Amino acid sequence: MNEENKKKNVTEKEITQAHGFTMLFVILVGYLASLACCISCGFAFNAHLNAVGIFILLLGITGFIAFSIMCGGFHIVNPKEAVVLTLFGNYYGTIKTPGFFYTNPFAGAIAPTTNEKEPATEVSLQGTEISTNLNLNLFKKKVSLKTMTLNNKQQKVNDALGNPIIIGAVVIWKVIDPTKAVFNVDNYRTFLSIQCDSTIRKITRLYPYDLMEEDEDEEKHEKTLRGSSQEIANSMKEELQQRVEEAGIEVKEVRITHLSYAEEIAAAMLQKQQASAVIAARKKIVEGAVGMVDMAIKQLGEEEIVVLDEERKAAMVSNLLVVLCGNKEAQPVVNSSSIY
Repeated sequence: MNEENKKKNVTEKEITQAHGFTMLFVILVGYLASLACCISCGFAFNAHLNAVGIFILLLGITGFIAFSIMCGGFHIVNPKEAVVLTLFGNYYGTIKTPGFFYTNPFAGAIAPTTNEKEPATEVSLQGTEISTNLNLNLFKKKVSLKTMTLNNKQQKVNDALGNPIIIGAVVIWKVIDPTKAVFNVDNYRTFLSIQCDSTIRKITRLYPYDLMEEDEDEEKHEKTLRGSSQEIANSMKEELQQRVEEAGIEVKEVRITHLSYAEEIAAAMLQKQQASAVIAARKKIVEGAVGMVDMAIKQLGEEEIVVLDEERKAAMVSNLLVVLCGNKEAQPVVNSSSIY
């Protein structure tokens, strides 16, 4: 099946010889010659017009019609543009070199098929938004080879744990094979937009949004959408490139522009994150407090400031931990008598 598909695919044939100015000169000379024949026969018509005159008149009229048809073979190609030509339903060639070209006048340029549905918004690298109305291509009939940016709309997807999240991405791409872009797909812009949506959904389902509590050990660390955004974007790029290869498109970069929990679970996940932060902070506070208490008891014993038995040490540890781990400032209580 792959060999049959390769045979059916059109191989690009680039037209590089630009004969535009030469043929323009030839056609202008032909027009003048045809016009001269018609004028000379028109003056001779008042006197007498023999068979030779009639032949010259027909030759002038025929030349005028023929050179008018030949005018359809001119093509102006700007930098970073391409023109794909067909001749009577067959592929004729592709012009990718800027210049003034002349080809078979019956070879017509074709443009990608337009759809009623508009694809995602596209912007150029300069930041200028490009109209999503593809009907303009019907008049240009040229394929742009410029680097473009597809700003994919935000969509709701479930991650690997089933949590609904909202994710959006931009794709930096360009057409490298205009022949494939025209013949292999209906509309390469719409094709790229749909494949981008499908790729984002597929890759997002493979990773969790964030690590769970039991996965916080660095040795068991796994990729997450929030913590490994660059790796996830690279995976999206590779997957998308495989999908749009047949359309002659090169994906240069994929960037994640928006990532958040969906509204229905955003509040619960925020509480979870806050609780995790409080627990982590308390853990650090307790670790520091225990170290300070141990240091205080050791220094008191080594310097023999006071001699503490086990019960007094326990009371001192309790008081120090309350002071060091409490949220509010301690309110000291002075005990003037013995604890016994």
